[in-house]
Amino acid sequence: MEHLIRPFRPEDTDAVVALWESCGLVRPWNDPRRDIARKLTVQPELFLVAEGAAGGAPEVVAAGMAGFDGHRGWVNYLAVRPDLQGGGLGRAMMAEFERLLTDMGCPKLNLQVRAGNEQVIAFYETLGYAPDQAVSLGKRLVVDDAGPGPDAAGVERANAAGV
Repeated sequence: MEHLIRPFRPEDTDAVVALWESCGLVRPWNDPRRDIARKLTVQPELFLVAEGAAGGAPEVVAAGMAGFDGHRGWVNYLAVRPDLQGGGLGRAMMAEFERLLTDMGCPKLNLQVRAGNEQVIAFYETLGYAPDQAVSLGKRLVVDDAGPGPDAAGVERANAAGV
């Protein structure tokens, strides 16, 4: 199946949220629709989707967000439809993010993976990413939902980017 990587369009919202949900990226304390709306206000050109068509109309099969703060780049919410994982689409999405960020002058790209997600950690390691030996801390500035947030011991830290 051929895939077209392109910028996100507002009409992609439902498909992207469904994709993120199918990949287990959505947490009760991160409203994905609010995260999408936030992203569209800051570097919307770094919100990408991949669409494919297997005998029908094009559909969103991968999506992710990136950003550059002038010091570091970040990738968040990268997801590939589960039945297409392992086929190179995630690698292609990351290559496009790296290209776009390099073109912006970004010297280093960071990402966060939830502890224990060994499959995803292994994927990023094949792309040359390695642990930075840094501790990621987070503080919620805006509460999206009254759902059960990260526990008080900090086992999971949430931020507005869905991590």
